[in-house]
Amino acid sequence: MTCPAAPEHQPVYLGGPRFQTDPAELYREMRRDHGAVAPVVLDGDVPAWLVLGYRELHQVTSDPVLFSRDSELWNQWDRIPADWPLLPMIGRRQPSILYTVGERHRERAAVISEALEAVDPFELKGHAERFADELIDELCGKGSCDIVGEYAMLLPLRVLARLYGFSDAQGPGLVRAMNDMINGREGALAGQQHLAESMFALLSAKLAEPGTDVVSRMLANRSGFTVEEVAQDLMVMMAAGHQPTADWIGNSLRLMLTDDRFAASLAGGRHSVGEAMNEVLWEDTPTQNVAGRWTSRDTHLGGQRIAGGDLVLLGIGAANADPHVRTDAGELTGGNNAFFSFGHGEHRCPFPAQEVAEVIARTGIEVLLDRLPDVDLAVPAGDLARRPSPWLRGLTALPVTYTPTPALGATR
Repeated sequence: MTCPAAPEHQPVYLGGPRFQTDPAELYREMRRDHGAVAPVVLDGDVPAWLVLGYRELHQVTSDPVLFSRDSELWNQWDRIPADWPLLPMIGRRQPSILYTVGERHRERAAVISEALEAVDPFELKGHAERFADELIDELCGKGSCDIVGEYAMLLPLRVLARLYGFSDAQGPGLVRAMNDMINGREGALAGQQHLAESMFALLSAKLAEPGTDVVSRMLANRSGFTVEEVAQDLMVMMAAGHQPTADWIGNSLRLMLTDDRFAASLAGGRHSVGEAMNEVLWEDTPTQNVAGRWTSRDTHLGGQRIAGGDLVLLGIGAANADPHVRTDAGELTGGNNAFFSFGHGEHRCPFPAQEVAEVIARTGIEVLLDRLPDVDLAVPAGDLARRPSPWLRGLTALPVTYTPTPALGATR
């Protein structure tokens, strides 16, 4: 790919502290200097394009032929080392739905959607309430905790594991493995191995004795897909459903604890919880940037010439704040859900998966506010730190204080 040579048009490194401290201002600068599509470089000086414009992002996600999900098209593979740190995110020859295109992708997406559509919404909410109560029972007597590390990062996968057909006893181990993998530290590979082994063991058990769970439904209606393919899709669903939902909980509670507009929620009001969650998807979306799409031929986008095989990154956070569609960014977004936070087009997050995530996040917030009604920040709002990632935006911690209360046990 080629990029303009003038200093003000030099590619921007997609990383560094500004994505952690003030990505909104950085996106504004990139839009000012480059327009709706900006040249960026990834780790190892690997070039790519970041789509900042709302209309341009709509164009990319609406044309899966020109802007393909097939990573084999990438014109940079010959310079990507085997230990490139972004390989888990931008993979090659992966058998999951993420890199499947065309009719095969539509068939796989249908299998997932049908399995999730059959989830009983009352059962889902019941699981979310029960696990939320269990987690708060461990915290409520302390008078202080870290909502992110001790609550938000533990809840979504517990619920998802139960929906999939894992036993409740397996839930905590799966959560630890997923969080180790997401953190990318010394336990990452072991966590990934534990998740894979657990998933294949569950598939084997459900093939022998099906149940009324998501895994059994996918196996019964897999349209010729192999068990390996089903396992890959289930692990993608677990990862995509856990971390963004945990950050949705954390980012929404941060907003409610730091913005006076949402003070009513902390006094028991419920309408503002939904408003806070919606505003987060516009202003502080957990999924900031997504890799990726690859151009199937030379084209133009947002005034830039994009070569065939170039990597195009979806700038979700930047597009949501595009001033061409957000003329008054200071207003509450209300019920407007035209954000890109769940993607768009054929490869967007399936609608049933979005509904599952929303139920888990909203229930997690509401149960916490019910149980700890006087929860308050334990540090100044300016001291809250974000994870140093240009891809997912979430807090490293959300320390709070509250009046200690007794555990409910099984009485709720």
